[in-house]
This record gives sequence, C-alpha cells and structure tokens, in this order.
Amino acid sequence: MERLMIGAATLALLSGAAQAGELTLQLKWVTQAQFAGYYVAQEKGFYEEEGVDVTILPGGPDIAPTQVLAGGGADVIVEWMPAALAAREKGLPLVNIAQPFKSSGMMLTCLKETGIENPETDFAGKTLGVWFAGNEYPFLSWMNTLGLSTEGGPEGVTVLKQGFNVDPLLQKQAACISTMTYNEYGQVLDAGLTPEDLVTFKYEDQGVATLEDGLYVLESTLEDEQKVEDLAAFVRASMKGWQYAAEHPEEAAEIVLENDETGAQTIEHQTRMMTEIAKLLEGSNGTLEEADYQRTVDILLSGGSDPVINAAPEGAWVSTITDRAFD
Repeated sequence: MERLMIGAATLALLSGAAQAGELTLQLKWVTQAQFAGYYVAQEKGFYEEEGVDVTILPGGPDIAPTQVLAGGGADVIVEWMPAALAAREKGLPLVNIAQPFKSSGMMLTCLKETGIENPETDFAGKTLGVWFAGNEYPFLSWMNTLGLSTEGGPEGVTVLKQGFNVDPLLQKQAACISTMTYNEYGQVLDAGLTPEDLVTFKYEDQGVATLEDGLYVLESTLEDEQKVEDLAAFVRASMKGWQYAAEHPEEAAEIVLENDETGAQTIEHQTRMMTEIAKLLEGSNGTLEEADYQRTVDILLSGGSDPVINAAPEGAWVSTITDRAFD
C-alpha cells in the first residue's frame, strides 16, 4: 500500500510538472541588473514554486520587444510605457499587466562647462543626445513641454541620435546626453569625469517622468484563462525575485553575470546598478497605480502640436493579473 501511495504521489507530481505553464519573457535590453528580479526568480526556483516555466530572452539594440510580441516570439515583454502607448495608438493592442518600477531612472547628464543650469532657459541652441527605438518619447514630450523645437536652431535643440554609450559627452559632441541613474551615469564617472564636472536633470525632479520597465501582453492573451493564471503566478514570483534582488544586490549581480553570455559585464558595475534599481522599486508591489498611469498619459498628451499620443488610451492596462497575484 505504501508503495502504491508513493507511486500515486509521484504521478501527481509528474502530472503537475507537465501542466506547468510555459511563458516566454522578452527583455527590453541586454542581460543586466535592470532585469535582475526575473533572473533571481528563475535561479531561486520562485517560478518553479509557482508552477510556471519561464524562458527569458535578452534584448539588444536590434531587438524591439513590441515587435517580438506582435510576431508571437514572446508572451510578455518588458517595455517603457511611452513606447507601449505609442505602439497601442498605432494599432498594436498592448496591455500593461504589472508595474515593478515605481520611479523613473532617466535623466540628462550635462557638462557643467557648457553653462547649462536651468532646462527652461539653457537648453536652447544646444545639442542633446537622445536614445531612439522608443526611448525618445519621454525626451520629446519634455522638449514640447518646454516649448523647444527639436529641429535645431538658436531657439530649439539639436537632437543627436545617441548610441548606447556615453561617447558623445566624453568627446564633447553634445552638451548633454541621456543616461540612466543605474547605468550610463556610472559609465560617465568610470570614464574619469567627476560629479563636480557634471549637471544632471532627473526626469522625476523635472515633473516629466513616465513609467518604465512595465510588463505588457497582447489583449488576446488575457482572453485565455490559463494564460491569465500563468501570468498571475509569473508576476507573483517575479516580484518575489525583485524583493530578494533589492535585499541582496551583490548576490543578484552574481546571478545576472551567470546569465550574461557576452561576458561583458562586471560584478562591480552590476552591483552598483542593482543598488540603484532598488531605489526605483521602492513603493511598488508590482501593481500599477492609476495615478502613476494617469501622470504618464498626461505628460505624453501635453506635447503641444506634436504629442507622443493624440488621445487618452482606453483599455491600456488591467489590474486583473496583479489582483489574482496578490489578493
């Protein structure tokens, strides 16, 4: 009888494993501590505990998460809300299902020697480095708010299409460049400049911050009850991973390095990145706050004659997944 009971238990476990939900997550960028929570959840077995089998796909300069999702290459993606809402307005039915990052890490980092002290008076006539591929939307919205043309000239700004490095600032090709608090700003310091050589303008401090690194799916995914259950389990395990990563930044950095196939990352940089990322997670359990969503929409709509989006979105986010995950 005991042998039969063990056999039945084994079959039940095998059956449960076979029924485990399978999800593919497409990251916004390359393997780094920006996504540590997902790697930690995988390494620590949090996904397995929740009965989901998650495949994590790194991103890169030639990978657009929204296109991967549209093409069926992923079930869920990490994306910034401005890019997601812009894509939705163009016809791709993206829906935010969770928002791990509460705050924005985006800022402009400027050389102090350029004389820039106040964005409202000192950006005009300057060259500013900006990332594209969807990352330009917060910047363009900010410039519109300031009433600055992005076509150049003494009354506007000249936009330098910035690569994913800090060279334009180091080589003085631009007065300011786009940086993240957790990444490129550290690269500028590593290159030999000091905080005293720089002036920084955080989007949060300027009142133009929009939501970053949310989790998005297609509307059709939410029509599948099993996928909804799998996504709730995925979000619950992911937030457990984020909490662990925030509390153990060096261990999280080590896990990231173990998953970095390029070998380009260092433990020092990734630990520093995770420490800064933890600040952006503060106040979030993964649930999107409606006030934060509305702030992002209002900022994107306030672009004068050329806003990032032209109308307030409808159905662009749901609480269904986080309600199931945390209630």
